[in-house]
Amino acid sequence: QVQLQESGPGLVKPSQTLSLTCTVSGVSISTGSHGWSWIRQPPGKGLEWMGSITRDGGISYSPSLQSHTSISRDTSKNQFSLQLNSVTPEDTAVYYCARKGGGHDYWGQGTQVTVSL
Repeated sequence: QVQLQESGPGLVKPSQTLSLTCTVSGVSISTGSHGWSWIRQPPGKGLEWMGSITRDGGISYSPSLQSHTSISRDTSKNQFSLQLNSVTPEDTAVYYCARKGGGHDYWGQGTQVTVSL
């Protein structure tokens, strides 16, 4: 069974870097035909795709976020990570990791991140 679990701090101060990790179980992130994504949902707004990493390590970013977003992976731990630099209160959201095929079929439960002093 495929499972994803996000981890990271729930509170980040403005201008700092947000770092989140997604631990995947039940499937290897470096095999198969799927990619792996980060998606967020700000309060009162819809889902926003942030970026994805393929099984081969290829990365794509949302054009609106790519200037301060970085996605990486650690295949030895079957994890992939998100870094969001210079955060502002507008980056407050529930952050999800998900498996990407035609759509996103498996999701983590999401983690709330608040950007505030």
